[in-house]
Amino acid sequence: MDPYAALRYKEFNIFLLVRFAMVFAWSMQFIVIEWQVYSLTKDPLSLGIIGLMEVVPAVSMALFAGHIVDQKEKRNLLVVCIAGFSVISFGLFVLSWPGLEDSWESTTILYSIYALVFLGGFVRSFLGPTIFSLIALIVPKKIYPNAATWSSSTWQLASVLGPALAGFSISWIGVHWSMCVIFGFSLMALIFLFQIPKKPIMNPKIGEPVFQSLRDGLKFVFGNKAIFGALTLDMIAVLFGGAVALLPVYAQDILHVGSEGFGVLRAAPAVGASITMLGSTKFPLHKNAGKKLLMAVFAFGICIIVFGLSELFWLSVIALFVSGAVDGISMIIRQTILQIKTPDNMRGRVASVNSMFVGSSNELGAFESGLTAKLMGTVTAVVFGGCMTLLTVSATAIASPTFRRLDLQKDIDEHERED
Repeated sequence: MDPYAALRYKEFNIFLLVRFAMVFAWSMQFIVIEWQVYSLTKDPLSLGIIGLMEVVPAVSMALFAGHIVDQKEKRNLLVVCIAGFSVISFGLFVLSWPGLEDSWESTTILYSIYALVFLGGFVRSFLGPTIFSLIALIVPKKIYPNAATWSSSTWQLASVLGPALAGFSISWIGVHWSMCVIFGFSLMALIFLFQIPKKPIMNPKIGEPVFQSLRDGLKFVFGNKAIFGALTLDMIAVLFGGAVALLPVYAQDILHVGSEGFGVLRAAPAVGASITMLGSTKFPLHKNAGKKLLMAVFAFGICIIVFGLSELFWLSVIALFVSGAVDGISMIIRQTILQIKTPDNMRGRVASVNSMFVGSSNELGAFESGLTAKLMGTVTAVVFGGCMTLLTVSATAIASPTFRRLDLQKDIDEHERED
């Protein structure tokens, strides 16, 4: 297959610019918020609460968001999502104004940050399903795997640069002006998006009752062994392997590397994932996908344990880099499974379930990491999470021989014949 097939479509290139700008802004914003909150509280549990504040609305609205996405035009819905994020970013820019600390109590600022993060959870519940659905309307089915790889690679590249710039910008220009940069990138995404025309609504059941729609979506996901297996495996791994939520603690109190070292640590997993994803455009991962996914998540768990025990900066960076590389394999395989096996009229609902299983488990994992760090200590909490990841993969491999034998080549060949 042509490794640049998806890039030959102009609208897809514009879409990648939109996605890059949004992920860059969102990932940078999360890091800046983490730094500010921990600086205010010096409490690892406060980092977990950031995740909890986002995951509660994201999960509670996910299924309803999927129904709405399947019923509405995708481009304009994405415009609303990005505009909402821009408003939240501007609010955080105001809250980070240095003069505010002189007139407001730190607890008031902290709770205001939590409130904006909470509102961001509602935006996120719509953002993921809308983006997932829009890709399928831009490129033909036969290049879905290639498009998914480039889209995921763009996501990872933005995840590399966003956290890295966040760490350096905190040191160079401070939290306040870092939030201004984030706001600027969200506006850039909005400008690019208007260059993509509106798309047709593929769902033939417009006006379908909400609960019937949700029931059909859940029935499809839980009835498809490949989709359900991939989502469950990643959810548990991310939930218990969420060591990145504790990076401010490692940077400030364990490794003593400051904000710049924090940026390097936060970017290391995304650098590894980006290299994996760019390589996968030349060497596809769809053959023996089940075995590759299991091995990748197992390796991820080992990396988390090594990171948790490390007191050396260079070893911690390597462990996080490799964790990102193997996590990139997991992400590509999961996205390929979702794109290939999801019918057009259910993309919003399936993507919403995916966000509940995997996307929101990042924030829930952050809460789990913060809570266990408070109860067990930071190092013990990270090692515990890595061990739970290894146990999950082992149990899945033993209990689901069908998933071990999963191979996506047949599905890809069928899509090529259809086109």
